[in-house]
Amino acid sequence: MKGLIFVELIRMAESVMSEEQVDDILDEANLQSDAAYSTVGKYPCSELLTLVEAFGKHLDTPVENLYVRFGHWIFSTFAKSNPGFFHGRSDAFDMLEAIDCEIHVEVRKLYPDAELPRFETERSGENELIMRYRSDRPLRHFCLGMIEACVQHFGRPAEVTMSDVEGANACSADFSVRWVA
Repeated sequence: MKGLIFVELIRMAESVMSEEQVDDILDEANLQSDAAYSTVGKYPCSELLTLVEAFGKHLDTPVENLYVRFGHWIFSTFAKSNPGFFHGRSDAFDMLEAIDCEIHVEVRKLYPDAELPRFETERSGENELIMRYRSDRPLRHFCLGMIEACVQHFGRPAEVTMSDVEGANACSADFSVRWVA
């Protein structure tokens, strides 16, 4: 995984606890990288899982909830640093449909070795978008947080639900985004 994700996770943790507490957690985690992350480096996903679990334990927060919060955090960071991706997008459906065919294309130009999840979208009428998330990494709740943050960003209320994919690994999920009247 790209180091930017790790750097942002640590920034989020430091927004709710002291730097000293975060440093103690990083030291106790006994990570292969020694938690020396650079935004352009590449690190094992297992370290992200370890850190989220450690931060969740310290904050007495379920890991799934922390992933959702982190998804919100990353989306906000992405929106601030990449406003061009939002130009011409009328709503969250437009943005979510652009992930695989536009945003990930640009990410691959910058980071050819990036291991990105796959997203397939399908409009199920005017008021619903189905988004299929396929990954080898167990980050469905992180994805849920990013989708929720995307909906909030565009300001049109929607209900977002996540469901497991029958017969698939625990890393994949289907999301339904429905406009709320």
